Amino acid sequence: MYTKEQKERALKEFERVGSVQAVVTLLGYPSRHTLYDWYRNKIADIADYHGSLDKEYQIKQKYINAPNHPRNPDANLKLDAIKRCFSLGEGVEYVSRDIGYSRASIYSWYRKYQKFGVAGLMSSKKQIKRENIDFNIEPSEQQDISELQDQIKQLQMEVDILKEALGLLKKDQGINMMKLKNHEKVVVIDAVEDKYPLQQRLKCLCMAKSSYYYQKSVMKRPDKYAKIRVQIKMIFQKNRNCYGYRRIYEELKKIGVTVSEKIVRRIMKEENLTVPIKRIKKYSSYKGEITPEVDNIINRDFHAERPNTKWLTDITEFAIPAGKVYLSPIIDCFDGMVVKWNIRTTPDSILVNKMLEDAISTLAPYEHPLVHTDRGCHYQWSGWIEQMRVAGLTRSMSKKGCSPDNAACEGFFGKIKKMKCFNGRSWIGVTMDDFINELNSYIDWYNTKRIKKSLGYMSPVEYRHSLVLFYADNQICPYFYLLLYLIISVHNKFSYFLTSDTHPD
Repeated sequence: MYTKEQKERALKEFERVGSVQAVVTLLGYPSRHTLYDWYRNKIADIADYHGSLDKEYQIKQKYINAPNHPRNPDANLKLDAIKRCFSLGEGVEYVSRDIGYSRASIYSWYRKYQKFGVAGLMSSKKQIKRENIDFNIEPSEQQDISELQDQIKQLQMEVDILKEALGLLKKDQGINMMKLKNHEKVVVIDAVEDKYPLQQRLKCLCMAKSSYYYQKSVMKRPDKYAKIRVQIKMIFQKNRNCYGYRRIYEELKKIGVTVSEKIVRRIMKEENLTVPIKRIKKYSSYKGEITPEVDNIINRDFHAERPNTKWLTDITEFAIPAGKVYLSPIIDCFDGMVVKWNIRTTPDSILVNKMLEDAISTLAPYEHPLVHTDRGCHYQWSGWIEQMRVAGLTRSMSKKGCSPDNAACEGFFGKIKKMKCFNGRSWIGVTMDDFINELNSYIDWYNTKRIKKSLGYMSPVEYRHSLVLFYADNQICPYFYLLLYLIISVHNKFSYFLTSDTHPD
């Protein structure tokens, strides 16, 4: 099976290193038992050639039985190997390769240690002096010391792993290592591979070996969502960094990209595409009651069946280094569209009156919406009330100090101020005019581009355009609402004529 040259090379390496396991590991052949047989046959051949155990044979035997020979490890090495395998959890094969002794030897040492203790690990050969062992130490004390040493090593490993997790994964202090995802655990495990055996690292992070190697193979695969990642980033940046995963999912559907919401959410989390939210102090324009109280007609019912039936308005403040800017919009409850808005640097009457005047100019003759406000002084002075009366608009006001009564309008302000384009941006060096232009641009984008789930993931302008197309496709008269208004008006007047006491008998 093996050539003469292979036998001679194996025996030569054995005489050089003195370890059967080392020779087998180095050459890859033969088995340990075969190498032992070759060596015994060689010694027997020498004895037969000389007729007896000659000087060379005796020298070899003396060398083999020497205390410092690799075949005769001391008790401390054996004890250390047992602790590594059966206390610290290292693999027997790993320890076997590390110390240069076979797995069978380690198991044999362990059986002797269980049966006879430390004394069982000492050599039984007479030629070898026994190691110095302090027999005054009780077995329980030895066990306690070994357990404490094991605990120290375990704690040191946990500290090293925690440091790597904080550094590589950018986790906060106080992290729970058990809540790490498998691919994160793999990163940490590989970071300390030079310090600790794999079995210990896996045990510390409660990860199965199969899961470890599976994640390793997954991490080597090419990213099948590489193209989608680029598209998600473009959509996120294009829409002022304020789209969540649902809106981005709908935008991907529009361009023909089929992927689940879960995948979009995961990719956005991996790419750190998050919308920062900052709590800010609420602005209150309430100055007290200066006119008779107005009922809360809308009563938190912000639903409207058609456009221009329920309007909401309020004032909000933007503070930048250059000064303060005030926004006053008209919000339509039908689809959330900003009908008209006005921006000024002072919260005076012109701010709200000009906004209301522009909004009234968009109404048809038959449209008289309900206008809901808070109890700010801007909505209780005579100029505002007169403008509402002339246009035939109905007033509705929130309760005192109750912002939820105007929640739909307050929500619009929150969307603006929580967006990164305003909240997370530095306005140092920006003039008031530039800020006003940016604010106008955002509201225009809000009306024409920003999609809403309640509108079937369409913007308010797109939604109203789709309704016009629907009426056209179904051959509905474009003056449907006007005709309906005229019919109702004629009916009411005719009914009044029939019921009036002034008509002739």
